[in-house]
Amino acid sequence: MVIFPILIVLSAVLYIYYKVAIIREKDPLTQKYFNGKARICLGIFLSTFAINQYLNYLTQISLFIGILLLIVGLPQILRGIGETRHYRSEWRRLNPNE
Repeated sequence: MVIFPILIVLSAVLYIYYKVAIIREKDPLTQKYFNGKARICLGIFLSTFAINQYLNYLTQISLFIGILLLIVGLPQILRGIGETRHYRSEWRRLNPNE
């Protein structure tokens, strides 16, 4: 299962990228958009880490930890998707020419 480590590393790198982009950006609307993207990456990181750990160890404790991380990760993904859609449409509404 090489896909899960790749997703874990990629989502961690993208999470850090978006958090740095928030600091560098001046526009608050764009900052919130990047924060939504960062939430999606964090949720993917937590979820794939949980699945990967359970598939590697197959123990009861890894199942409980995996369920806990999924409970934390999936709402991050859903909230990030909602924030990203909202702030993307707000940016398009405020900047119709671009």
